[in-house]
Amino acid sequence: MSTSPTPEEREKKDMADRAREAEEQAKLPYKWTQTIQDLDITVSVPGNLKGKDIVVEMKKTSLKVGVKGHEPVIDGPLPHEIHPSESTWTLEPAPSSTKEISIHLDKTNKMQWWASVTTNSPYFLDTSKIQPENSKLGDLDGETRGMVEKMMYDQRQKEMGKPTSDEARKMEMLEGFKKQHPEMDFSNARMS
Repeated sequence: MSTSPTPEEREKKDMADRAREAEEQAKLPYKWTQTIQDLDITVSVPGNLKGKDIVVEMKKTSLKVGVKGHEPVIDGPLPHEIHPSESTWTLEPAPSSTKEISIHLDKTNKMQWWASVTTNSPYFLDTSKIQPENSKLGDLDGETRGMVEKMMYDQRQKEMGKPTSDEARKMEMLEGFKKQHPEMDFSNARMS
């Protein structure tokens, strides 16, 4: 019979997993971060390079980054699709007389975390452990924002003991039906 780990054991394992992931990510020849909507990558290169010396190929399902004439730093299929036309890269000065290739990838699915930059990456994150930052309603697309605002309104209405938007709509429909049919008895009508 197996037993579930205690909260302390689970926390200890999570800490060990985070430390292992941090160590693995530090071994990569690039740094990367992500939000639910996009992914940013930085690659350090020698400070004497110019934009014409850099190779960055961003396609819907693949990414290649490196210096011309050298083995690419990143070259492989992406785990999910991006919008290449909305994705960008720049070559920027960095400390210690180096430069950084800064790459911004615009995710197609803005509701999905990535476990790695490419599927052929040697290390992967456990995306179930990602703690997202709080988002603002203005960051959401119109449809999602409308749904969230409706849920928030309905929650406030319930807390005050008032009808939700769906319940109010049903009551309005019943009132309209009552006016159209005054001959009918609605005294025992119940809304469910």
